[in-house]
Amino acid sequence: MSALPQRAARAPRAAIHQLRSTLLSARDLLVTAGPVLLLALGAIVLAYWLLNPTPPKRMVLATGPAQGAYAEFGRRYQEALKKDGIEVQLQSSRGSLENLQLLREGKVDAAFVQGGAESAPGLSDEEEDEASDLLSLGSLFREPVWVFYRESAAVMAFQRSSLDSLSQLASWKLNIGHEGSGVTNLMRRLLQANGLDTRQMQLGRLEPTPAVMALIDGDIDALALVSAPESPLVRMLLITPGIRLLDFAQAEAYARRVPQVQPIILPRGVVDLAQDLPAQDMRLVAPMATLLVRDDTHPALQQLLVQAAKRIHGEPNWFQHKGEFPQKGVSDHPLAPEAQRFYESGAPLLQRYLPFWMANLVDRMWVVLVSIAALLIPLSRIVPPLYTFRIRSRIFRWYGSLRDIEERAGAADRSEADTRQLLDELADLDTRVERLPVPLSHAEELYALRSHIRLVQRRLGGG
Repeated sequence: MSALPQRAARAPRAAIHQLRSTLLSARDLLVTAGPVLLLALGAIVLAYWLLNPTPPKRMVLATGPAQGAYAEFGRRYQEALKKDGIEVQLQSSRGSLENLQLLREGKVDAAFVQGGAESAPGLSDEEEDEASDLLSLGSLFREPVWVFYRESAAVMAFQRSSLDSLSQLASWKLNIGHEGSGVTNLMRRLLQANGLDTRQMQLGRLEPTPAVMALIDGDIDALALVSAPESPLVRMLLITPGIRLLDFAQAEAYARRVPQVQPIILPRGVVDLAQDLPAQDMRLVAPMATLLVRDDTHPALQQLLVQAAKRIHGEPNWFQHKGEFPQKGVSDHPLAPEAQRFYESGAPLLQRYLPFWMANLVDRMWVVLVSIAALLIPLSRIVPPLYTFRIRSRIFRWYGSLRDIEERAGAADRSEADTRQLLDELADLDTRVERLPVPLSHAEELYALRSHIRLVQRRLGGG
């Protein structure tokens, strides 16, 4: 019966000894593999610093005037990127030309720009060099040129309510947009294509909202807007009684004379089927709206922007079919590599299944991580031999002391006092060896050393 308590008492001691041995083995392995682990960690930190895979949490997007299509789309991009943890600050502006300037000065990360605005005349050599640092994420949508006029002005001037040529506006008060907007430059080109001298015309420079109010109040005869149909101002004017939309009867000719535009059709009834607005197909001309970024805008932000563009601009509207936009398009700026990648293969595979931050990190680091692994695999092969050498050297270094005692024990003139001293040294050596921290996997070498100590003790007559 007394054997049971003894076994119960030995069990906790055995468990403690086993745990201590396991921790000791882990410590020795960690110390041995430490240099390799530090090398791997250093390589990863260096690669992370060089590649900078994590995008900033905040970006600035230049839009346009309030109540315009750019402002509306800016809010949609803001909501889209918020889902991926990116805060988008919207920077209102006077239009495309100001957006380009903001990009060149590095005050914004991305901006909506009307097609052809970047070709505006009068840029200095320095500004052209700065423009070369800009990249395109593709064409987003068509931006029709909307020329609205007062029906009463047409009746008074031509005894009819509808117009079909810009040349008919030669003597009218025509608002062509404010400085900094793309519409100003484009309208000058269109008017000059009609042989009109814009210096002799009554051209207003009001911003969109004041210009619309001036048109409704009768202070001006006509105004020009370049905007997507999502613009609240455009939709309001299309249904305002007494306001008519100019039909570009020569749309095909405009497209050949002014390469920034292409002919499009506003289908009959698309504005309001019940009221049949417009009452006939309307011919218009339209440049392409593009999304530009700086070449130092983080690649992950570029990828997120072009993905958001797919969701925001991919739906059908009055001038496009589903999935038609965004597209590579033609721009004065090169297509960003991230956009090229998206148009060729869609969103990165990992981003379809993992959170953005994780997928982006793996996507941008995997090549480096594979390279580091290829370097570390050969290095890791030396860890087991080093571990074994470390443990065995902890034991074998005591063989030097044992060998010294054994050589002195074989001396011919050894006295009784010398023998007692040697036995004391052996006892001290055995005590020290017994306390050596050795994993169980190398206990065999430890017991071999202790057996050799006992052997020398017996030869000296001490055991």
